Amino acid sequence: MCLGIPGQVVDFVDAEAYLAKVDVNGVRRIISVRLLAEDNLQVGDWVLVHVGFAMAKIDEREAALTLDQVQKMGENYQQEIAAFNDSEIA
Repeated sequence: MCLGIPGQVVDFVDAEAYLAKVDVNGVRRIISVRLLAEDNLQVGDWVLVHVGFAMAKIDEREAALTLDQVQKMGENYQQEIAAFNDSEIA
């Protein structure tokens, strides 16, 4: 199963390459935000992340609700967090 997990943008490490650092459940990784180039992302924004890519911009309330629901999925959530931990765009 593929899940999108909420992450908060904490920094833009390479704006020209559309790379941002996000915090997902206390783990920070550099991901691609290229798919959201038209969304005017800012530090503090929330995004749904899947395997190193921001898939959608969401608000803080939706991030909290999504995280709550995903955590209730148990093993699928743990697998998605593990995939996030293992992924990093160089």
